[in-house]
Amino acid sequence: MKKLTFLFIVLASSMLCYAENPQWLNFTNGNQINAIVEEGNTMWVGTDGGLVSIDKTTGDPTFYNKANSGLPDNDVTSIAIDGSGTKWIGTNYGLAKFDGTNWTVYDYSNSSLPSNSVNSIAIDGSGAKWIGTWHGLAKFDGTNWAVYNTTHSGLPDNWITSIAIDESGTKWIGTFVGLAQFDGTNWTVYNKSNSGLPNDTIASIAIDESGNKWIGTENGLTKFNGTNLTVWTTYNTTNSDLPDNYVTSIAIDGSGDKWIGTWGGGVAKFDGTNWAVYNTSNTGLPDNYVTSIAIDGSGNKWIGTLGGMAKFDGTNWTVYKTTNSGLPTNYVRSIAIDGSSAKWIGTLTGGLAKFDGTNWTVYNYSKSGLPDNTINSIVIDGSDNKWIGTWRGGLAKFDGTNWTVYDTTNSGLPDNYVTSIVIDESGTKWIGTYGHGLAKFDGTNWTVYDTTNSGLPDNYVRSIAIDESGNKWIGTDGGGLAKFDGTNWTVYDTTNSGLPDNKVYSVAIDGSGNKWVGTYGHGVAKFDGTNWTVNNTTNS
Repeated sequence: MKKLTFLFIVLASSMLCYAENPQWLNFTNGNQINAIVEEGNTMWVGTDGGLVSIDKTTGDPTFYNKANSGLPDNDVTSIAIDGSGTKWIGTNYGLAKFDGTNWTVYDYSNSSLPSNSVNSIAIDGSGAKWIGTWHGLAKFDGTNWAVYNTTHSGLPDNWITSIAIDESGTKWIGTFVGLAQFDGTNWTVYNKSNSGLPNDTIASIAIDESGNKWIGTENGLTKFNGTNLTVWTTYNTTNSDLPDNYVTSIAIDGSGDKWIGTWGGGVAKFDGTNWAVYNTSNTGLPDNYVTSIAIDGSGNKWIGTLGGMAKFDGTNWTVYKTTNSGLPTNYVRSIAIDGSSAKWIGTLTGGLAKFDGTNWTVYNYSKSGLPDNTINSIVIDGSDNKWIGTWRGGLAKFDGTNWTVYDTTNSGLPDNYVTSIVIDESGTKWIGTYGHGLAKFDGTNWTVYDTTNSGLPDNYVRSIAIDESGNKWIGTDGGGLAKFDGTNWTVYDTTNSGLPDNKVYSVAIDGSGNKWVGTYGHGVAKFDGTNWTVNNTTNS
């Protein structure tokens, strides 16, 4: 399973409109692998960019996402396949059932699923699905639901991280505050205080042929025979060759060898006596952050990481395509389109991507002059230069070949956190910063406007727009909306206008001159220069 803090995922979508048949295409990054399951000649792979089926013979992928299937969300967290071949797919927006043709979605609104965030799925001998969520454990037999949580069961915590079912049908349930054993009637909870568990955060569970439970925690790997509370054996970086103490995934092969995925240390193989470690420096493993492991009927190990999926046959490594685009990450923060219709896409931690409709090019800190991999804003000037605001690297200018970086050390830019950029008719750049006001740059001179020397109501500038008269409309993080005509400042806030919130995150101006103001938690406001109209979830 993936690192537990990697839970909140942003979907990148692009709509292509045609006159007769509009359709949606999702461009996603599927390199973060969350789940892998074998079905015959197919490996089903859950990624944070959708579901992928891979033909084991050809290696060809088929991509399923929100745009081309009934998948309710592109962040696929878990997969289980029942005896009839139906796929049960956990996402962050519900549980999907896929029989190969039809999709059925169960979520909080149409079922007894206690949460739309599904972390784990296991299927018992009767075919019932056991579903771990953020808000408890659900059992679904195809008709009836039963929900177990801390208020009416022995479950120690409602955040379920992993589930394994032993030969007797007993469920072993990992949570953030220990391991629960449930035989259908009785609950037993094991934690650091009453057992040999080294840590209460349970990330993964596997059960071997002898019935031993192998439990991955944040502080090592533990073996427990399931009956004797005194027989716990823990392996960690101090007493074994385990490469990292955070054990994210465990799989057991036909020889009884344990294959152990870690968070940053790669994969370890343990035969009960000897250890072997596989990482990016000594193998073809694409990334050392291992999220999932599955072993197929031929004994091949399929290893999911934050950087893609690899198959290891004991000798050779093969990396498979699990992403349907060259997008470096699914966290998209800004988009601009140049004169050639190429899209320039700013991401969180993944740098800047260019997509010309066919090819993807990625610019990041290590491979270009980009000063930071988190892009907050992009604007393109009349000469086709890209002006790129970054999280902590300042402002970058890219002409397609050369990079120029403006920051607090070499220019008048008042802060390296650039939130927004607009360019006026004269080519002057207006640059919002997070904490040090608004900067104006004409290509030579810098002017800074802040709360000490101007009418700017707050130094945290979130957004900027320019109307046909050249007025700048500036959204701030707590001071409302400011209008600046080059001389005079006018401030609109909750005390003197119809603005519903003083946190203004976005401003746009339509062809009629109306200002559309996006706020934090209180909807979008339209201002025609005189009247305010607010649209929110209660009235629109």
